[in-house]
Amino acid sequence: MNATGPRRRWWPRSVRARTALAAASAAAVILVSIGWWVHHDVYRESTGIAQGQTQKQFLALVDQLEKGAVPARRSTVPYEIVATGRRAAVAYGGGMEEFDPGTRHVLPAPPKAELPAPPDEGLNWGYTTRPVRLPARPDSAPGDQFGKDGGTYQVMYDDVRADELSSDTVAALGVAADAQLRIYVVVLPHAADDIAGTITEATDRRLLWAGLVSLVLIAAVAYFAVRIALRPVEAIRVLTASVTANDPRERVTVPDTGDEIAALATTINTTLQRLDDAAAQQRRFVADAAHELRSPLTTLLASLEVALAYPERTDWPAAALTAARQTRRLQALAEDLLLLARLDTRTPAAGPDTVDLTALASRLTEQYPLTERPLTLTCDSTAPAHVHGNPDEYERLLRNLIDNAARHATHRIQITVRNQDGRVDLTVHDDGPGVPAEDAERIFERFVRLDDARSRDHGGTGLGLAIARDLAHRHQGTLTLTPRTLGACFQLRLPQAPTPAEE
Repeated sequence: MNATGPRRRWWPRSVRARTALAAASAAAVILVSIGWWVHHDVYRESTGIAQGQTQKQFLALVDQLEKGAVPARRSTVPYEIVATGRRAAVAYGGGMEEFDPGTRHVLPAPPKAELPAPPDEGLNWGYTTRPVRLPARPDSAPGDQFGKDGGTYQVMYDDVRADELSSDTVAALGVAADAQLRIYVVVLPHAADDIAGTITEATDRRLLWAGLVSLVLIAAVAYFAVRIALRPVEAIRVLTASVTANDPRERVTVPDTGDEIAALATTINTTLQRLDDAAAQQRRFVADAAHELRSPLTTLLASLEVALAYPERTDWPAAALTAARQTRRLQALAEDLLLLARLDTRTPAAGPDTVDLTALASRLTEQYPLTERPLTLTCDSTAPAHVHGNPDEYERLLRNLIDNAARHATHRIQITVRNQDGRVDLTVHDDGPGVPAEDAERIFERFVRLDDARSRDHGGTGLGLAIARDLAHRHQGTLTLTPRTLGACFQLRLPQAPTPAEE
């Protein structure tokens, strides 16, 4: 969201606070997920422990019976021992008295001829586990372990034959010598839930406190870590804010960390350097433009003031010719400055038109005025050379190159146009004194002239080659000075375009 758009009031503006909130939120999701998993895992383990305790009580009852002892009624688990041929239960306890089994046993007796079942599916260590529905009860009291309708419960049971016991034990149990006894233990789900609930409640309470403390610590650590990490950014912001147009030389300190903040500081310094260079270039351009404008204005003003001071001695046609020449120079300089301003503000891009550079060069060769000095201007081409772009801009580019060559040529100017490897090469070669190798790039700068010793009236404005190179770059081309043993040779390279018929 940009700075001018509406802000959410509940969302903190500080990066430190937002980071701490995001870290705490992520930690909360993780901790809740871990807590949910731990809760269910502890509950499962606790249920297993409760069932293990029930199994332990069941095995203890079986062991007591096999040893001839009658189990006591007080028990942590509901149990009942029944026998064939006996209406009442042999023994019961742990809550089974709620069904009043003193007159009739609650759970079914085993068949008389049934032997202890061999271990198979549904059996566990010699005993069997299966669901059994308990009978309905006429009444129930609050706090009873079983509901009024009894319900269905998992029971563990095992069978013991009376003939495997001693006669004293059989007599004490009150069963026949050939009877078969079955020991039942009812697995109460609420008992397991009570044990599991007690454990999980304590675990959940500890997890909650640990989670809250962890969230606070994580948020605090994230807040102060981001605060420490952003200290160099704040220093960069303060130093960058101190950079002004009058003093653009301020630079930020690059931390010796090699991280993203160091890269940011380096990028800001590079950007500031580019801005400083651009501002310096702008100042030089303005100064040079003012100097170039002052020269013809001074000449024009001096000529007119002398003519006005001594009108009877003034050659008025010569004065008018001087004024016209300086005015034309001012006009050319203003047009060049306006063109450079437009080129600086427009994105370089080739136009949609197709231009034949061969035809353009031939036309300029025929029309170019060569009245001041006897020069020979020729155009050498073998085939049409089509490029994309603006015809007027190409004509301005080529005319600037020819003007520059005409000022320095001794006798001859040669224009060559060739199609080569998907590009168009155009060269303008003169037989003048040439350009020193160390100035091959400097001559393309604005207001640079290597003939400063000459009269500026006969020289150019120093903008022609700069404009030509900008126009070449605008059309995805290049303009360079090619070394020659005689004179100067400017080479223009542009991407070749299909012919209009092919398009």
